[in-house]
Formats: sequence, structure tokens, C-alpha cells
Amino acid sequence: MTDFFKDISPLAYAPGSADLAFRHYNPDEVIASKRMEDHLRFGVAYWHSFAWPGGDPFGAETFQRPWFGDTMDLAKMKADVAFEMFDLLNVPFFCWHDADIRPEGDSFAESLRNFEEIIDYFGTKMQTSKTKLLWGTANLFSHRRFMSGAATNPDPEIFAWSAATVKACMDATHKLGGENYVLWGGREGYETLLNTDLKRERQQAGRFLQMAVEYKHKIGFKGAILVEPKPQEPSKHQYDFDVATVYGFLKEFGLEGEVQMNIEQGHAILAGHSFEHELALASSLGIFGSIDMNRNDYQSGWDTDQFPNNAPEVALAYYEVLKAGGFTTGGTNFDAKLRRQSLDPVDLIAAHAGAMDVCARGFKAAHAMLEDGTLEEMRNARYAGWDSAGGKTLLDSDLATIAAQVASDPIDPQPRSGRQEILENIVNRFV
Repeated sequence: MTDFFKDISPLAYAPGSADLAFRHYNPDEVIASKRMEDHLRFGVAYWHSFAWPGGDPFGAETFQRPWFGDTMDLAKMKADVAFEMFDLLNVPFFCWHDADIRPEGDSFAESLRNFEEIIDYFGTKMQTSKTKLLWGTANLFSHRRFMSGAATNPDPEIFAWSAATVKACMDATHKLGGENYVLWGGREGYETLLNTDLKRERQQAGRFLQMAVEYKHKIGFKGAILVEPKPQEPSKHQYDFDVATVYGFLKEFGLEGEVQMNIEQGHAILAGHSFEHELALASSLGIFGSIDMNRNDYQSGWDTDQFPNNAPEVALAYYEVLKAGGFTTGGTNFDAKLRRQSLDPVDLIAAHAGAMDVCARGFKAAHAMLEDGTLEEMRNARYAGWDSAGGKTLLDSDLATIAAQVASDPIDPQPRSGRQEILENIVNRFV
């Protein structure tokens, strides 16, 4: 045990408590024959909670954690603190990048040894903790070698390094019983067309993803392969801009049946969408998998990765998750970080507890809306004409036949209200 979280007790569901507690999240509350914990499947992001030093584009780190450093002993201390926090919050899952959990070595082989040693240490920690691995992933964006991308890099040696890193991370995820493996193309994009071969880079990215899928089947990994769309940042033009863009990419390389989406609220906002839009589109395309839950500052032009605090927004997101059938291997990972001024250990606990409460409130509202059924009834009524005999045959017809029918049996279609304000009022009854 460390003393980082000293004097902080494990959190409990205590709605009336003035102390640090859950006021809305009750993991054992049963909703639709399933415990809330099993619906929401919360995960803690290792990188933001334990590796991020509190810097921003205009200032250096503000956090001074006792485990910051480049030794294996400090990496193990970080793991000790992490699992203590998992236990305090009673969370079922966590997630990592390789670079979050091990020191960078002087060579690939040394970094790999460090990584494998920490993975074994995680395995030991997990034997006495309820917290499991939601997903692992490779950091192919932070080190300067990735400044021009990983899979899309013009240097084939960087491609090879990246492929070897992903293999190691997939092996580790499989070893720890991870339920998914995520690929996030942090620098898979370009900054100027003057030095970029778009066609070549897309082909490299497509083959790289095919290799990951092939390796999944080779090692017998049963979890989902997830791609996480992100626009604009850090590259000016990201190839994985949004769900629609990624789906087109998957179709091009024959991967739409093999890969699902890990969708982040902040990335949806950067793409000019709402979170619920991206979730609904992924569901409609059959590629919904998991979510990164956070929020963006709507007055900023970058990904601020703040903890969620808007229950109505969260409710609309979980409404789409529930309509998609809920999570299977996926979950709610908090890809969120403290503000630079939130220095104390209790801030880290309070941030997650508050976010879990907001998600619980939103989820319960979403479930109530779906159970009520009014929104779906009104949606179905709006499209009822397509279920009539004429509507069902229309899309199988052709322009000439349709034109002849309209000429012989004149119609006079009139616009009908979309009733948006009424629908919004219905939502407001629940949130």
C-alpha cells in the first residue's frame, strides 16, 4: 500500500451524505434485469489519471506525483497507486497505452522488456482486485519518431516499429484478458499536401489495420478491435476524422465486419457533430463498440478532455447506446483529466465520483425515456408512410415508373411538422 490516498475511504452509495460518496451511482441497482455497474461498465484512463503531468500549450507541469520518473520502481509505484484508486472507486475496468505504464528504453528491446515486466505486475495486481482491463492500446503519437505518423509515415522503419509495438500491446491485452483492443491514429494525418502522398498513406493505414485484425485471429483474441475517430488535432487533417469517414475507410479495405468504433464525446464535438450523432451513426452502420466519456469546452478549439458534468447531454448519449443494444465488450471509459489547478489526491477521486454520478443520472433518464416509448412512437409515426404498400415498393421502382404513377394519380404532398420543440419538451420531463 502507498499513502497517496491516505485518509480517503472507499466510496459508497450514500445519496444523503455530505462526505465523498456516490449520490446517484448505485452499482447494484437493477435496471431492466441488469445491474447498473454492468450497464455502464466504467473504466479509468491510465494516461490522464496517472501519467499526465498537468501541462498545457503555455505552461509546464503542475502535478508533482511521487511516481513521476523513468525507473521501473516508479512505474510499479504508479501501478500500486492506480489499483488503490480502482479499489476506492470500485470500478470494474481500466485502460492503458504502453507508454503510460512503462519507462521508455534506449532501444525497442529495452522498452519491450520494461513493458512486459509491468504487464506481469498488472497481472499480479489484478489477482486481488475486481478491476479488469477494458482495453489496451499503443501510444504511436507522443515520441518524436511519430511526428509524421505511424502507419502513414513516409519512413518504412517507423511503420515497422509501429507494427511491432501494436503486436506487443495486443499480446499484453490478450494476456491480461482485455475485452477490446483500440487503435487511435493520433498522428495519422497530414499538415501540408506539399509533402504528402494521400493515396500511399491511405494504403499504408489500411494494410496496417488489416494486419492488426489478422493478428487478432492468429492469437485467438476474442475481444473487439476498435478504431477511435478524431479530427483536426494534432494533425491538421486526420484520416480518421469521424465515424462516417472511418466507415468509408473500413469499407475500402474490407474491414467493416471486423472493426467497431470507440467514440469519444470530445472528438465528436471537434468534428462539428454531437456525441449522440456519432453514436447513432455508428449504431446504424453496425459498428458501435465503446465510448470515451468526457466533455469539451465549447469555447475552445481543442480537445480539453474534461470530466462530464452535464446530465442532459449524457442522457442523450446513453439513449443512443441503449437503442444500439447497450455495451457488449465495450464500456464507459473516462478519457478525462483534472484541471491543472486540481493538485490534490482527493481531486482525482472526486472527479471520477462526480462523473460516475452524472453518467448514472443520464443513464437512468435515458432508460426511462426508452421505456416510456413516446419518442420512438413519434419517430415511427413520422415515417409511417414508408410502411404502407406504396411506400414499401417505392425504393424498388425507377424514375420513369414513379413519374408515370404521379402523372396518372396526381398527388398533392403537404409539409408536416417535425415537432422538434414537442420532442425536446418530452426529453426535459426526464432530465
